[in-house]
Amino acid sequence: MTKILLSLHVLATIVAIGPVTVAASMFPPAVRRAAPADGDAPGPSALGTVALLHRICRVYAGVGLTVPLFGFATGAAMGVLGSGWLVTSIALTAAAAGVLVAFVLPRQEELLDRLKGEQAVEHRNTVQLAMSTGIFNLLWATVTVLMIVRPGSSTGA
Repeated sequence: MTKILLSLHVLATIVAIGPVTVAASMFPPAVRRAAPADGDAPGPSALGTVALLHRICRVYAGVGLTVPLFGFATGAAMGVLGSGWLVTSIALTAAAAGVLVAFVLPRQEELLDRLKGEQAVEHRNTVQLAMSTGIFNLLWATVTVLMIVRPGSSTGA
């Protein structure tokens, strides 16, 4: 049962978190390309791209809730819920979710609304979003490394 839970946990991570990290990283440059210049309205294609990236982030963030659920089930089955590396991973996962929910998604929504309203988008807003997205991605990368190179690993690696 542990192997099935671990497989589901890893698959959920790849399927859910991967698209969020990629789409969130693509969002700020897409906004810069779509931003109206000299009073021009953004093209429907550019606006559509930004809207699609935001939707991917929102939908897959919801799907991403399965990652910690399968993670807790796997940790319980392995008897490692009290291990330091796992507690650290849980804290970093919570921090990543917090950054996504508190900073990335709301800022994306704000920038998308500005584009839809044909309002100017300040470069600093996209830079701040890119920074928040980078922090989110760095937190997930750290969790991934902890999951692979966990202290006391039985893999012998």
